[in-house]
Amino acid sequence: MTFKKLASKLHQWRRYRVSVRELSRLSDRELNDLGIGRGDIDFVARKSARAR
Repeated sequence: MTFKKLASKLHQWRRYRVSVRELSRLSDRELNDLGIGRGDIDFVARKSARAR
């Protein structure tokens, strides 16, 4: 694995962790307003990290 690819994966993982942390801090009502269930946080965070 090249350094560039490794750095990209690390950056993607960090974005994922930030998304999980931020979404986990929201109340169930706030998540519901966004159309996200608490069980969907992992999926949404992974999708978000890959999209950038």
